[in-house]
Amino acid sequence: MNIKIVLNTILENKRVLLTPLIKEDIEDLWVLSQDSELSKFANKDLSIYTELEKYIESAIQQREAGTCAVWKVFDKLSGKVAGTTRIAEISLHDERGQIGWTWIGKEFQGTGLNKAMKFELLQFGFETLRLNRIEFKADERNLQSRKAMLKIGATEEGVLRQHLKLHNGYIRNSIYFSILKSEWPNVKATVFEEFLER
Repeated sequence: MNIKIVLNTILENKRVLLTPLIKEDIEDLWVLSQDSELSKFANKDLSIYTELEKYIESAIQQREAGTCAVWKVFDKLSGKVAGTTRIAEISLHDERGQIGWTWIGKEFQGTGLNKAMKFELLQFGFETLRLNRIEFKADERNLQSRKAMLKIGATEEGVLRQHLKLHNGYIRNSIYFSILKSEWPNVKATVFEEFLER
């Protein structure tokens, strides 16, 4: 498997189109990043143009190094760019990766877009990258994100205390979740049934 080619895969279903992130996507993402809520639990303030620029460049560099797949999110229902997401910290040796760094504009939250994205990411992680474990983590205070992870079939594993320092200086506790390869067939059939081809 040529990992660098695979990590540039376009993912798509009836609701969402995920295209490999490029530097030029900054203009679309810049508009969305002006919502201060998007950076509330983040370690970077992406409402600052230079920070967003560095964020995108870093993700692309990680993809070129073979440890990250990062996409721009296009909502097919509204016809608008909605945000960005990725599978990062990919270790083919350990058969593990982490879905995260996901942020979408407020108008797309609670619309089913996140579920459509997570289906594509999980299917790609387990069936293309052949990972055994896909992790998720959230700020302990981010109840919306924690509920979303449980809703897609992830198992809550525990808390890493004072784990990450955010852009405002706050040191957060992180809650870890995961889905295992052995669990994926059941999760796919029960949680994501609407996206399966008949």
